[in-house]
Amino acid sequence: MCQLLGMNCNTPTDVTFSFSGFAQRGGATDHHGDGWGIAFFEGKGVRHMVDHQSAATSPVAELVRRYPIKSTNVIAHIRKATQGEVTLENCHPFVRELWGRYWVFAHNGNLENYAPRLHGSFRPVGETDSERAFCWLMQELAKSHASVPPVAELNQTLRELVPQIAQHGTFNFLLSNGEALWAHASTHLHYVLRRHPFTRATLSDEDLSVNFAEHTSVNDRVAVVVTQPLTTDEVWVAFEPGRLYAFVDGDLV
Repeated sequence: MCQLLGMNCNTPTDVTFSFSGFAQRGGATDHHGDGWGIAFFEGKGVRHMVDHQSAATSPVAELVRRYPIKSTNVIAHIRKATQGEVTLENCHPFVRELWGRYWVFAHNGNLENYAPRLHGSFRPVGETDSERAFCWLMQELAKSHASVPPVAELNQTLRELVPQIAQHGTFNFLLSNGEALWAHASTHLHYVLRRHPFTRATLSDEDLSVNFAEHTSVNDRVAVVVTQPLTTDEVWVAFEPGRLYAFVDGDLV
């Protein structure tokens, strides 16, 4: 299976610390070596990078670790292929446009016999069950709302749609439109909320620690979602299986 990393915050923040540990799981401390990707929302745009090389060895991943790109919503993924070849078009996260804004999606799990009817603007480019699920979600959201609705309405619609996919297997995913970060776990996801007073954190996959108090203000709020906890000295909360979570401005809503 794959692993997921998401960040949602109220002030543009770089993800270099969390990504440094996360990337090690892409072939160094874990076996997820079949490609990786990351997407940063910046204003109305998305900075999107994918690579079919492992995250632990990819020069592009090394750039992300060293280049502090600031964003309020980030989704990253390291892949252990279950469906689809190890090619660029099968690397997560996937990006689509809906209602004049970008949407980003990444999935961990395996969906058996999942072949939804797709029509109109949303069709997969690659071969993965994950991209098919994303296209179907976008298609059904477009059918349910004529224009972008408030987050509360999107929550309700997604809660109706997600079980229709999850019944086909393991459906752990991250989804963002640049305003909110949605996360759902069939099996494993964890989150931590970082806020004042900020403390020191130490990565579990790399000999690296940071004192967040030196890099933040008292008003900053950051939510980090990941498949397995990234740090050894923070309180990570396990997701309730089958529940859809939404994060806005670094808070759980």
